[in-house]
Amino acid sequence: MRDDTCDYLSLFLNDTPLLDVRAPVEFAKGAFPGTTNLALINDEERHRIGICYKQQGQQAAIDLGNTLVCGEERERRLYAWQQWWQANPNGYLYCFRGGLRSQTTQAWLREIGIDAPLVTGGYKALRRFLIDEMEACIANLPLEVLCGRTGCAKTRVIEQQPNAIDLEGLAHHRGSSFGRRPGGQPSQIDFENSLSIALIKQRAAQPVSILVEDESKLIGRCHLPFSLQDQIKSQPRIIIEESLESRVQVTLEDYVIGPLQEYARYFGEHDALKQLGDELLASMDRIRRRLGGIRHQQLRQQLQEALAVQANCGNTELHREWIHSLLADYYDPMYDYMLSRRAGTILFQGSRAEVSAFLNSR
Repeated sequence: MRDDTCDYLSLFLNDTPLLDVRAPVEFAKGAFPGTTNLALINDEERHRIGICYKQQGQQAAIDLGNTLVCGEERERRLYAWQQWWQANPNGYLYCFRGGLRSQTTQAWLREIGIDAPLVTGGYKALRRFLIDEMEACIANLPLEVLCGRTGCAKTRVIEQQPNAIDLEGLAHHRGSSFGRRPGGQPSQIDFENSLSIALIKQRAAQPVSILVEDESKLIGRCHLPFSLQDQIKSQPRIIIEESLESRVQVTLEDYVIGPLQEYARYFGEHDALKQLGDELLASMDRIRRRLGGIRHQQLRQQLQEALAVQANCGNTELHREWIHSLLADYYDPMYDYMLSRRAGTILFQGSRAEVSAFLNSR
């Protein structure tokens, strides 16, 4: 039998399997990577029990819970926990505060011979721990910021470095107005939890520095912590410089050709291109005011023509026209302005290959 634990750091460093027995509505608001939600009580039951607790007190609420979850339904939930525990014998379970729900789950599991340890303090304590650790890491870890115009493949460089944190990957978004991905983004809480875990894992590895991409305050709808925004503006920079034609090619690959496979997984091969095309057109429409009406209309027409050719014969070359204009006339001026507001010293600047060589040589 293992004891209950308050060693939250070890749980996250070791990717310990966690069983969350909160209601689905609670889980959807915020959870931890790799956690499984198998609720003791569902959303409707939680609502009814909550009303009973307020009106009649704790014991009445407990009695109602036992009435609602009994017989075959109790056995079904117990069986699901048993199956999970057999697959994750080193796991822990928790509820919101480590109180009645997790203790009840623990007691039911003991009835069938399973000793399931609890996370002391539950979700609330784990969340508080990650918030505090995230801020401590941001304040104390040596960060370096990878900069470069849109299309210079900063994310590809980040993905190759063991001492890097892929902020866009954590946010499930490519970081620009065209950066939405199928499946949507994590909640803000889930994003922060994943970021904190990535930071404490990097801290445990004791790298000379931690590389992050130059991001604005928002990655899609995921908001970077204010402390991290400040660090990104002031920490040492490494700048990738690539030709416009090279950046057009990367943008074509990352925003048109590559995403088709991801869209196919979500929507099927037959509908993938239409879904991607609709999203690209919607992205163009989102920046209409910044482009101006005439420029927006021209670029949108070019995009529609490129999508039509792609749908007809699979050729993607026509996409280069709108991508070229968008990079040169829209994204590059924004990048130059943003870079002018960065205060960190420049450690190195060069082509993507030269930057990768520099990073790998240290």
